[in-house]
Amino acid sequence: MAIRLCAWQRGFGVIVLVLVTLLSASASASASASADDSRPVLKIGYAEFPPLEYLDDNGQPAGTFIELTRQVAQAAGFEVEFMYLPISRAYLYIKNGNIDVFPALTNIPALKGAVLESVSHPLEIQLSAWYLEGTPPIEQFDDFQNHTLILITGYTYAGLAAFLHSYEGVTIAEAPSHKAALDMLVRQRGQYLLDYRHPVQDLIDQYPNHSLQASPVRIREGAWLFSGARPDAAAIRDAFDTAYRRLSDQNQISTVQEPSVFRMIPGYPTREQLDPSPSSP
Repeated sequence: MAIRLCAWQRGFGVIVLVLVTLLSASASASASASADDSRPVLKIGYAEFPPLEYLDDNGQPAGTFIELTRQVAQAAGFEVEFMYLPISRAYLYIKNGNIDVFPALTNIPALKGAVLESVSHPLEIQLSAWYLEGTPPIEQFDDFQNHTLILITGYTYAGLAAFLHSYEGVTIAEAPSHKAALDMLVRQRGQYLLDYRHPVQDLIDQYPNHSLQASPVRIREGAWLFSGARPDAAAIRDAFDTAYRRLSDQNQISTVQEPSVFRMIPGYPTREQLDPSPSSP
């Protein structure tokens, strides 16, 4: 009887040990999940700008700038939720605080006074005038005169779109997307397409029968834009900048930089011409 009792006690002890181990593991997992849940969540808007940011075939955010944003946000202590938006709605949402962060380009007149820009500029992006073989290249800004210029609807081009609408001798045609704009160009609905190098190069293989050429117009910088509707916008921006510098110093991230020293074509409008408001910096 004593032997059977000891065996039962040993078996019961094993069961208790297993239960304690499982409960400890569960508690540890719960504590880890709670720690993750305690990280503040940032709503990050993004637009169609392949291959830097776009909605992939599975309906997920993708692109170089998206992954960089995810990495920097997590290093800064945040979780992220991405929201795919048309460009004009992204402007509206960052203004009213429906999104907290917008990875985009600097100096957008429509967002002046509504956002804080990161000090870090991880991207350089070339704005180009695209044209078909046989069309003269753009060597100075006045070369746009007496031609039809295709623009992407909703893009401000850092104030250049509004300037061109009133620029003497230039006719403006608009397209709803990069693909539609290229379609208009190859159908000769305009002589030049004003678009950024990365999205066009992402599509250029779809036009094997057309020799697309490009003249550089200017270089623009990418940054993180933080909604001024949040009272802690400056603190979030500082956290992003600190995390970006730390990751960069540790060679854990890569940037997208244009290889040349070119900045803009001769005769490009000044900042005062692009934003003539009295408060223009």
